[in-house]
Amino acid sequence: MEMFSPESNPPNIIYPSPIVTNNISSTATATAPPPTTPSRYENQKRRDWNTFCQYLRNHRPPLSLSTCSGAHVLEFLRYLDQFGKTKVHNQTCPFFGLSNPPGPCPCPLRQAWGSLDALIGRLRAAYEEHGGAPERNPFGARVVRVFLREVKEFQAKARGVSYEKKRKKGKQNVVALPSAQPPAVTLAGATAESK
Repeated sequence: MEMFSPESNPPNIIYPSPIVTNNISSTATATAPPPTTPSRYENQKRRDWNTFCQYLRNHRPPLSLSTCSGAHVLEFLRYLDQFGKTKVHNQTCPFFGLSNPPGPCPCPLRQAWGSLDALIGRLRAAYEEHGGAPERNPFGARVVRVFLREVKEFQAKARGVSYEKKRKKGKQNVVALPSAQPPAVTLAGATAESK
């Protein structure tokens, strides 16, 4: 058997090895992480972001993201009201303040406060993910926060629905007696314990 020395094999020659090559390629594909599907939140955030960007492009005059302010966000929220599904009674409506009105009324359908609040949260996160500076985020502007608070308060009054968190009732410690018979009384007046 002939031994090969480093001198007999030139260092520049690469000997192909189909077994190793196939092994490496199959290992590389086997260890590649499977593509992850985005969460429902991520999908909704992407759709909301695309909708807002489309709104900016269709705005007259068209707006760029860098010139967008809290006032433009409010315009966008008012624009979305036309697609709302929540009945919000006007102050002149006879059903103002009733959570379950007895009949139909001509009051408009609007976006519910909870939907608007969640939308602003997703857009605020998307803005920063797309390179926007947190301190210049139009979705976190004071006028937007004030607007959302006013919508929340008005809808609570108009529909008679309170948006305050409900307190959870504490569990009551109720001890049931094992039998329907009253406990036996001993001569000392104390109840006998069941054995």
